[in-house]
Order: sequence, then structure tokens, then C-alpha cells
Amino acid sequence: MVGVVLALSGVAVIAVATASPSHPPQPPLAAVGSVAQPHLAPLVSMTSRSVEQVLPRSKPVALDIPSIGVRSSLLSFGLNADGTIEVPSGTSYDEAGWYRFSPTPGSLGPAVILGHVSSGARGASVFFELGHLRPGETVGVTRRDGSIAVFVITGVRRYPKDRFPTQLVYGNTDHAALRLITCGGSFDPSTGHYRDNVVVFASLVDRTPPRS
Repeated sequence: MVGVVLALSGVAVIAVATASPSHPPQPPLAAVGSVAQPHLAPLVSMTSRSVEQVLPRSKPVALDIPSIGVRSSLLSFGLNADGTIEVPSGTSYDEAGWYRFSPTPGSLGPAVILGHVSSGARGASVFFELGHLRPGETVGVTRRDGSIAVFVITGVRRYPKDRFPTQLVYGNTDHAALRLITCGGSFDPSTGHYRDNVVVFASLVDRTPPRS
């Protein structure tokens, strides 16, 4: 499942839930535990088309990651009463969700999308293969206005949950960015949780026009 440490505006938020002992793919060893900022500038040279710097706000409704076969509708997450980030549950457990206090995908700043990696009862979930992603691969986010924001992956990192780089993941950027977050690392049977978080960093490089 997803486990995230968020500290914004002086508020610390921790979201965790039961995982399973199945072992998801992990980012390359060189990326494990590194808190150095990955290259986050838009890789415009990787596409033959240009894109405006940012798009107007529009709520995301679907996520597409072709290289790992992910196609998910997107929920909208806020905060629980105790300050933790809401996570998918029940019949929506295997869907991804957008953190609605982050920018909409394609707008200026880091849009944040979270999803479970697995659970003891269900096995692999929507972001089980997230650690297989590599720089240069693409992510598409369909928005309510009918446009599709296309992002290129610029980095994949794994961080211990007790050293989660909150500012790097949630802090302001000078371009339209995307963060995909799930659990990773080794599984701790004593707590029922994975010890790390996998974070995918991506930058906007293209879009389809909105519906008329």
C-alpha cells in the first residue's frame, strides 16, 4: 500500500496501511535511498512536439502508464480528520488517486498521484509495477476538460519512510511536474508494512487539446 510522509505549511501527515509480503519491483540500486534531487527539468528533447509551459487547472480523471500496463480512473484524495492522507479502500482499493491539495496535472507545480502497491488480501495492486519504470518512459493523465497531459519520467527513487524527502516531492517547481507514489523496499512482517516509498518524478512534455 501507499505510505507517505507529508509536511506542508507546518502540518505533518503520515498515511500508511496494511501491505503484503509479495515483493514488488524496485528502482535501480543506484537510486535507492538517495535524497539528492534528480533531474527534474522538462526533457523537451525527448519529444518532437513542444508544449506550453503549463496548462489551466482541470481535475484529473484517468491515469495511463503504457510501459507497465496501468490504466486507472482517478479518485480525489484529501485529508482524514487525524491529518493523514486519504487512501483507496473498499471497492476502489485498486484505483489510483490524485491528492487534491496538489496542483492538477499539467498546472504549475507537482501534481501528486498515489496508489497501493499490494495488500495481504488482494495481492498486487495498481502501482505494483511502479518500480519498473525508467527515465524516458511516458505517463498520460486525462483531465476533465478532455485534454491529456503527457509527462516524461525523469527519475525513479526509493526512500526510507523515516527519511522521506517531503520538500523534494511536494515542494514548488518551476514547471508542470508529476509525482507517482507507492510503497516499496523490503516488507516488515512485524508491522505489516513496506519500509520504503517509491517515487516517480516526471515533467510535462506534451498534451492533446481539450474537447470543444
